[in-house]
Amino acid sequence: MSKLYFRYGAMNSGKTTLLLQVAHNYEERGMNVVILKPIIDTKGDDKIITRIGLKRQVDHLIEKDEKLSKYLNTLDNSIVCILVDEAQFLTRDQVDELFMFSKIKDVPVICYGLRTDFKSMSFEGSLRLFELSDVMEELYTICRCGKRAKFNGRIVNGKFTSSGSQVAIDGENEVTYESLCGKCYLEKVLGITSLEE
Repeated sequence: MSKLYFRYGAMNSGKTTLLLQVAHNYEERGMNVVILKPIIDTKGDDKIITRIGLKRQVDHLIEKDEKLSKYLNTLDNSIVCILVDEAQFLTRDQVDELFMFSKIKDVPVICYGLRTDFKSMSFEGSLRLFELSDVMEELYTICRCGKRAKFNGRIVNGKFTSSGSQVAIDGENEVTYESLCGKCYLEKVLGITSLEE
């Protein structure tokens, strides 16, 4: 029976690059994959783009409240894997539909996304993926101090911030992100350097 996978990590941990590598591996062997991306991720419009410059057209942009099973039921039997970029932006229902698809159609679904937002709070899609995924794999990157980064620091106009809406796409409206370890996240984003009594 096929599985639902969740490969997650902080910003710049290579999630999209790995997705493209997996797609390449299947296609190099003559197998067909489908790549999905939530439309809320406007970076690259209808393409997925890596920080190292790789990009590829997606097969389907997922609308915010789309019943995903309608699209999945149009796929033919030649599809051997579904790959989902920016899976943190999925709804609970969409994750449920991907889980059901992997089991009923016996096709693996591999989702790539963030574990948490810049406030260290779960995204709806990520939380549901942690609840349902058969296999979870953390992808690693490093902090500015050289330690393993697990947090996402949001930078607006050159300064770290802990306020704002959950979704602000990297590179739009003077917003960027930096991967941080726990200590640097506390210091740079929250301004905490000691325990208060």
